[in-house]
Amino acid sequence: MSIPELTDVHPAWLPPEAFQAVGSRRVLVRADGPLAETVREEVARAGAQYGATNSGGLTDEGPADLVLTLSESEGADGYAISRRDGVTTVAGGDPAGLLYGFFHVVRLGEGAFEGDREIEHHRPAMRRRMLDHWDNIDVHPVMGQVERGYSGGSIFWEDGAPRPGLSRVRAYGRLLAATGINAVAINNVNVHATEARLLTDRLGEVAAIADELRPYGIRVHLSVNFASPMALGGLPTADPLDEDVRAWWAATTEHVYATIPDFGGYVVKADSEGQPGPFAYARTHADGANMLAEALAPHGGVVHWRAFVYNHRQDWRDRSTDRARAAYDHFAPLDGRFMDNAILQVKHGPMDFQTREPVSPVILAMRRTRLAVELQVTQEYTGQQRHVCYLAPMWSEILAFENVAGAGDLVAVSNVGADRFWTGHPLAQANLYAFGRLAWDPALDPATVLDEWMDMTFIRPGEPLRRALHAVMDGSWRTYERYTAPLGVGFMVRPGHHYGPDVDGYEYTPWGTYHFADRDGVGVDRTRATGTGFTGQYPQPWSDVYESLERCPDELLLFFHHVPYDHVLHSGSTVIQHIYDTHFAGAEEVAEMRAQWAKVGDLVAPDVHARVTELLDEQLRCAEEWRDQVNTYFFRKSGVPDERGRRIF
Repeated sequence: MSIPELTDVHPAWLPPEAFQAVGSRRVLVRADGPLAETVREEVARAGAQYGATNSGGLTDEGPADLVLTLSESEGADGYAISRRDGVTTVAGGDPAGLLYGFFHVVRLGEGAFEGDREIEHHRPAMRRRMLDHWDNIDVHPVMGQVERGYSGGSIFWEDGAPRPGLSRVRAYGRLLAATGINAVAINNVNVHATEARLLTDRLGEVAAIADELRPYGIRVHLSVNFASPMALGGLPTADPLDEDVRAWWAATTEHVYATIPDFGGYVVKADSEGQPGPFAYARTHADGANMLAEALAPHGGVVHWRAFVYNHRQDWRDRSTDRARAAYDHFAPLDGRFMDNAILQVKHGPMDFQTREPVSPVILAMRRTRLAVELQVTQEYTGQQRHVCYLAPMWSEILAFENVAGAGDLVAVSNVGADRFWTGHPLAQANLYAFGRLAWDPALDPATVLDEWMDMTFIRPGEPLRRALHAVMDGSWRTYERYTAPLGVGFMVRPGHHYGPDVDGYEYTPWGTYHFADRDGVGVDRTRATGTGFTGQYPQPWSDVYESLERCPDELLLFFHHVPYDHVLHSGSTVIQHIYDTHFAGAEEVAEMRAQWAKVGDLVAPDVHARVTELLDEQLRCAEEWRDQVNTYFFRKSGVPDERGRRIF
C-alpha cells in the first residue's frame, strides 16, 4: 500500500504537519494484517518527514514512545489509550480499532506524549458509520455528475468512465478513517440505466474503488435498482415473491461477493419519486427488503432500505393529504417483519432535510426493526456549500432526542466532489469531519468537534484565528435558519435546484411542501383535533406536546400549527414580528461573519482565504435577498408593519 501524494488537492484535516508529533517519536506496532500495515505505512511516512533529527519513526524492537498493539477486550473498532512511564499505548480491539486509535493520537498531537494519562476506552456508538454518494456515471441532464452535489464532479467517475488512477479515492478513504467512518455507498440512490450495470458487467469498477478504500477499513456498498431482474436479467417481473426473481438476486449477489469478498451490501430507494418498488406487485416494503436481505445473508451483507416513500403527485388543493405522514403510514405497520440484516434507513425528519424539522416518528416507532438514521452533509437546503452552515449543532440536537442515537447505523449524504477543497467551501469540510465524529460519539460537543477540526486543518491555530473561526461557524446553522425559514416553516426555496428564496415556489405543486400562508396566518395544521393528524404518529409525551399550541416549541410552531400573524410566541414576540426580526438579524449576522473573516487574511493560506471570502460575499448577497423577499411577502400578506420601522419593500 502507498499513501497518496496529492499536490493539487487540499489536505483537509490531514496535512503533513498534523503528523509531526507522531513522526518525531519512536513507534512500535505489534499487530499484523492489512490494516496494521496501513498503520505502519502512516508511521513510516510521518517518521520519514519528521524523525530524521529526533530518531523518530517505525521501530521493530527496543524502547518506544508510542506502542500500538491489540487487545480483544476493547471490542470491534474500539481502542484504549493510556500513558505511563513515558510511553503512550494504544490497544485496539481489532486492526480497525488500532487504525482509529492511531488517528486519535494524531488528533491529540503533542498532548498524546505529555504527562500520564489514565486509560480511556473509546468504542463507537454506531456499528456502521456510512456515507451515501449520489454520484452518477453519466452526467444527468438535470442533476449533473453528482445529484445534489456542490463540490464539482465525482471523485469516482468522469465522462462515463472511472477516473484514471483513483489515487484521490484512497486519499478520501484516509480522510474518512481519521474520523471513524467505515462504509461508503458509491452511487446515486436514484439508480439510472448506466449505474444499474455496476451490479453486473461494470462490477469491476466497484471492485477497483473497494481496493482503494479497503486499506482504511472502509467497506463499499452499492445502490441498486429494485427492477434489476428485469432491466439486467431479462426476467418479465421483479416481484419479490417470485422464485425466479429471488434466484436471480441470489446468483447475482454471490457473483458480487466472489469479486469483492468484503462487500458491504445494497442501498435501495423503492416506490419513491418514480423509482420502481414492491408496490407494483401488491407487495410490502418488508417483502422487498427481505428478498434482498435473504440474498445477502450468506455473505454477511446488509440491505439499507430507505423509508423515503411518499406521494410526489399530491393535489395541493387537498389539505387532508400530508407528506409528513407518509413514511410512518407505510412502515410502522411493518415493524418486526424485517430480517435482521435488513436496515430501515430513515431520514432524520419527516420531510426532506429541512433547516428545522421534528425528528421523524418512524425512528421512534420501529422498536423491533434495525434502523439507520439518515442525515445530509451535502447542504441541499442549507446553503449548498455556498453558505457557511456548520451542521453539527443540528445533528447533536437530533441525536440527543429520545432513542435516536440508539439506532445501529448513522448514514449521511456525502458533500465531497472533485473540487480542490473536496467540499467546494473550505469551511464545509467541518461538516464532513463532524459527521464522522458524531457517528462515533453522539455525545460530543459540536464546539469541541469544531476545535478538533481547526487544530488539524489549521494546525492548532492561534487565538485570533480560532476566535474568528468560532465567530463565523459556531452559530452559522441558526443564522441560516434566521434569514431563510424560521419556526419550522420549511421549503420556501426555488423549485428544482433549491437555492435561494421563492416563498410560493412549491405552494401549488404536487410535491406536498406547503406553508399555507394567507391573509390571516401561516403554517400547516398537523394536529389530531383539526388537521392532518400527524401529531398522533408520535408517542407520548410528544404527541400531546406537538398537538398543543401552548406547549409546541416555537422553533417548530409552523410545522405543526396554522396560526394568525399576531399569535404570541413563548419569546413574547408575535409571529409576524419574529419573521421580520429574524430575517433582519440573519443578514446582519452574515455581514459580521464576513467582517470577522476579513481580519484573518494573513493567518490562513491565500487560496483558502480567497475562496471563503468569495463565498461569504455570495452568502451576504443571498441572505439579503432572503430577507427582502420573505419580509415583503409576509408584509403584503398580513398588512402588519414592522414595529421597528425598518425598510420592507
